[in-house]
Amino acid sequence: MRASFITGGLCAVLAALTLGCAGDPEPEGGKAPASTAAVGTGEGGLEAVSFAEAQEAGESRILVHYVPSSGFAGEGRDGELTGVTIELLRKFARFVEDAHGIEMEVDFIPEERWADFYERVRRSRGGVFGIGNVTITESRRDEITFSPPYLSNVATLMTHEEVPELEALDEVGETFAGLIGLSYPGTLHEERLDELRRAHFPEMETVPVESNDELVGRAASGGYFGFIDIYNYWRAVEDGLPLRRHSVADDDSEEFGVIMPRDSDWAPVVDAFFGANEGVQGTDWYRELLQEHLGDELARLLQGEDH
Repeated sequence: MRASFITGGLCAVLAALTLGCAGDPEPEGGKAPASTAAVGTGEGGLEAVSFAEAQEAGESRILVHYVPSSGFAGEGRDGELTGVTIELLRKFARFVEDAHGIEMEVDFIPEERWADFYERVRRSRGGVFGIGNVTITESRRDEITFSPPYLSNVATLMTHEEVPELEALDEVGETFAGLIGLSYPGTLHEERLDELRRAHFPEMETVPVESNDELVGRAASGGYFGFIDIYNYWRAVEDGLPLRRHSVADDDSEEFGVIMPRDSDWAPVVDAFFGANEGVQGTDWYRELLQEHLGDELARLLQGEDH
């Protein structure tokens, strides 16, 4: 099983990978097998071979679209792409090789903007997978296909550390007076902020952000507040940023799943991978993976052992 990390945006998305852009990895033999070439769909999505085509050819190149996130999908100490979700998809590829005798190649394609990442996977076809810590919701099931959950999440509300701790949600207008809400378009955090405004803070002003890094940076600079996944908050505090968590607003009801196009015939294969690994979350290798990339305390938190 071979994996590659495609930088330089979506160069490899806009043309067949056999034509590619300078610096793209070249498969063994000097060219990609016809059955594994991945191309742009022309509709803003990606395209890779179906599982049925992969079975027939005995080989496949799948595309993994991801949002960079420390600990989940980013550069390790040696500069190589790694993280919890990256290694989870690599293990899935090895499972396909072992269970189905299909020689697998995996191309990882980054996208900084979460909304663009989600929409691109939604519009894709075939063996395209998305890892952006997407919360599983019924409304999204109408647009995309989810794997079984690979992680629980806690969404939390954060501000600069000098803001007094929020004691109750109905006090947010008073406690956060003069602060501006940070809205992350296309995410459930945007919906949470809107709900907070409707229920308790009608005079709230908001500005959009394009990434978790921007959200964290603005909150740490003072004058802003916003919802964020707790692992991003945790990592920022570990890095010394002056942030406060307002746990009265915590939402621990979320679960993350790998996403696929709505009609992907790879979905049963993904389900089989999770089934063969006891749902993944309960296995020793996955627990060790979380500890390696997130640390013991955060790993326990995200497994529901400590909120």
